[in-house]
Amino acid sequence: MKLRLILFCYLFLFQSLAFGQTVLSGRILDEKGLPLPGVNVLLKGSYDGTTSGVEGEFEFSTEKSGMQVLVFRLMGFKTLEIPVAVEGETLQIPDQELRESITDISGVTISAGAMEASDEKKSVVLRPLDIVTTPSAVGDIVGALQTLPGTSAVGNDGRLFVRGGDASEVGIYIDGLRVANAYGTTAGNVPTRTRFNPNLFKGTFFSTGGYSAEYGQALSSALALNTKDLSIRDQGDLSLMSVGGGYSHTLANEEQSITLTGNYFDLSPYQGLVKQDFDFERAPFGWDLEVAAQKKLGKDGLLKVLGRTESGGMKIRQPEPGQEGAGALIDLRNQYSYAQSNWSKISPKGWTWFLGASISANSDEIAFDSIQTTRDNKLAHLKASTIRDFSDRVSMKLGVEHFINTYAEGLPLQGLERSFQDGQTYLYTEWDWYLSKKLVVRGGLRGGLSSLSEEKWLDPRVSFAYQVSKNGQVSLAAGKFSQAPLENYRVLNNELKNTQADHLILNYFWNKDGITFRAEAFHKEYAELIRFEGVPMAPVNLRNEGCGFARGFDLFFRDRQTLKNTDYWVTYSFVDSKRSFEQFTTQVQPGFAPKHNLSVVVKHFVTGLKSQLGASLAVNDGYAYTNPNLPGDMNSKTPGFQNLSLSWSYLPRPNLIIHGAITNVLGRENIFGYDFSATPNAQGVYESRAIGQPAPRFLFLGIFLTLSKDKNANQLNNL
Repeated sequence: MKLRLILFCYLFLFQSLAFGQTVLSGRILDEKGLPLPGVNVLLKGSYDGTTSGVEGEFEFSTEKSGMQVLVFRLMGFKTLEIPVAVEGETLQIPDQELRESITDISGVTISAGAMEASDEKKSVVLRPLDIVTTPSAVGDIVGALQTLPGTSAVGNDGRLFVRGGDASEVGIYIDGLRVANAYGTTAGNVPTRTRFNPNLFKGTFFSTGGYSAEYGQALSSALALNTKDLSIRDQGDLSLMSVGGGYSHTLANEEQSITLTGNYFDLSPYQGLVKQDFDFERAPFGWDLEVAAQKKLGKDGLLKVLGRTESGGMKIRQPEPGQEGAGALIDLRNQYSYAQSNWSKISPKGWTWFLGASISANSDEIAFDSIQTTRDNKLAHLKASTIRDFSDRVSMKLGVEHFINTYAEGLPLQGLERSFQDGQTYLYTEWDWYLSKKLVVRGGLRGGLSSLSEEKWLDPRVSFAYQVSKNGQVSLAAGKFSQAPLENYRVLNNELKNTQADHLILNYFWNKDGITFRAEAFHKEYAELIRFEGVPMAPVNLRNEGCGFARGFDLFFRDRQTLKNTDYWVTYSFVDSKRSFEQFTTQVQPGFAPKHNLSVVVKHFVTGLKSQLGASLAVNDGYAYTNPNLPGDMNSKTPGFQNLSLSWSYLPRPNLIIHGAITNVLGRENIFGYDFSATPNAQGVYESRAIGQPAPRFLFLGIFLTLSKDKNANQLNNL
């Protein structure tokens, strides 16, 4: 009797409990409609839940009732939360779909035309340390970038030439703000360098085409340099070099840091030791002062300030072909200043904000024998932008910027001057859509207007990237790019319109365990290029009538894994470029665009010697030029260019670095073109003078000493 009573009570209580529960069931699928097993399914704020089965099915019971939140979680997928009304004995949940979660680590990235030089990116090509230790670069940012695909080494210039475009087609930015006159002023056929020290920067983004809508005023390429954030310690850095010296001092704490730097260079002592083909009456010299400061503002805000001023000059005689004597004396003096400040902040609601302003001011005084000329150029840039990640699949970039460009040139002895001022305003937006882990689409639009030419324009851009394997992806980029003509042309004709280029780029990128392979094909169409009669020094009838193209492919391979303590990369670029521009009435191969370009860089660290040994080789097939003794334009080509460079970096103590480099070790007589006489001689021949290197080789020796409480600190910590 007692047993029957117990069983009756148990069954009664069980049924009573069952009547107070609800059974939830359903299925969970992926984006393709396939079942997802192993998904954790639970009611938020409770322990009630289960795991989906092989067919994505799930079922569990709960005592909760009313409005609840049902949660679905699976590693690699975005967590899904849906509201449900829990009532009755059963609740059938409609089929639910989990979407893949896209992160910086797992997601595909746009790689067409883009190369990162930051060790914070998974698609590293060059780090800041690579830039300063590339033998042929001798510490110059552009010198290192000339070992990358798509670039051409033009030895008598020193600036960056990309895929059949001249150096003016490369836009240079620091922290997103445009830098005008980023190269030092120099005389004709005397190579120049970038003004800024690579130690300033934590990373470099170099695009050979198809770049972001954030950047404009560049037909070929965007070079974005990003300055360092807070410095990590107090230290002083002393540099003694074969061409000068400098000192840098940093004060830092957890909230702020400031670095003051001063440098002086003078090639006169070096010129006395190494014979130069150039006839310098005063070898190049100059000084610079620089300040870089950073300060944290609140939890997620950062303020940066950068200022630089410098002065320099040279005196050189340049003989004329077919004429006796030392030639005309060119006396050049340059003053340059650059200042910028920018503020960035990540807000709690997911917005990233940026405000920045910069100004570049360049002043040249150039005397050609008794003819005095002046040239002044100023560029102010104001910029505001924001980035918003609406989800892990949709991201927006939106910005507005304004440029004020003033330019003047004159003959002060004659009291003559001509000038212009132009205000340009831009709006741009760019959206990234991650359609899956394997596919991303980027669409951009950049619109601008000019007060000087009264021109308005709109440049659309689009990119696609698809992951074809675990380590490989393909990208496609296309877009329209606009750039105002050079200032010395616009001052002659204020109504000149933008020059234009259309880009189409197909890229394959593969990266695994320290090995990188990159292959890219490209096509550029130029329109509205500047044409004129006469010569570039005295152009007449300037107009937008030129056109042209550049097409080809690049190959890049880097291996930091196979050989112990060895890092090397190989680059090959083929560029087929022709354009009608300047004084050329037909499409010709520009003198700055060799067809075949090969570069090899090798670095090996020898632990026992505490040394890094480096070698770099640059080869191209020569430069086109016009020989007036033959019919046609650009009818001849120089012999091929070759430059083998070696370097040795030695660390005798942790805080002491001794670095030596020698370029063109084999002493090859590289020729970049010819100067011809304006009139033929008695035999009817235009006499010529080869444009070559100032000396067979360039030797550099530097001693870098770091002073700090941490005796192990050195300048490599900055890179």
